[in-house]
Amino acid sequence: MRWLEVDTRNCSVQAALDIVGQKWSLLIVRELFNGVHRFDEIQQHIGISEAVLARRLRELRDADLVESREYREPGSRTRREYRLTASGLDLFPVVIALLNWGDKHRAPNAGGSWQVRHRECGEQVAAVVTCPAHPATPLDHRHTVTNAGPDAIAITPGHGSEAD
Repeated sequence: MRWLEVDTRNCSVQAALDIVGQKWSLLIVRELFNGVHRFDEIQQHIGISEAVLARRLRELRDADLVESREYREPGSRTRREYRLTASGLDLFPVVIALLNWGDKHRAPNAGGSWQVRHRECGEQVAAVVTCPAHPATPLDHRHTVTNAGPDAIAITPGHGSEAD
């Protein structure tokens, strides 16, 4: 099956974007990766409204990317903090890839405002696409081919892949 013959409604990229493609979602994930776990700290640091943050955190929790835990500081009421689940932690390469792309194509001084470095050697990390059989060789789109996967559904004549 050729690419244009595959119905894209069950595409994994599309399914992922349904969750993390909404405004603020990946910024919240970025905050959690960087150790910002409390609602008010996330809200203040990224400048999101409380209502939108509450909605996004609920959506991320419902998608099993984030879990919440109660905490209580002395003299204060019980509050919640947020942590990435195993599924959420799997977004690390995505965040790094966006950081790398932003540094290369959008940063005013080609370097960005923050860096993620390897704890052991101090080198800046990069998201790289490789083949498991050739892990030392970085790949780009010219080195790959797209094939129909096990969940591919053929487009039936007269029915495109547009959302109903």
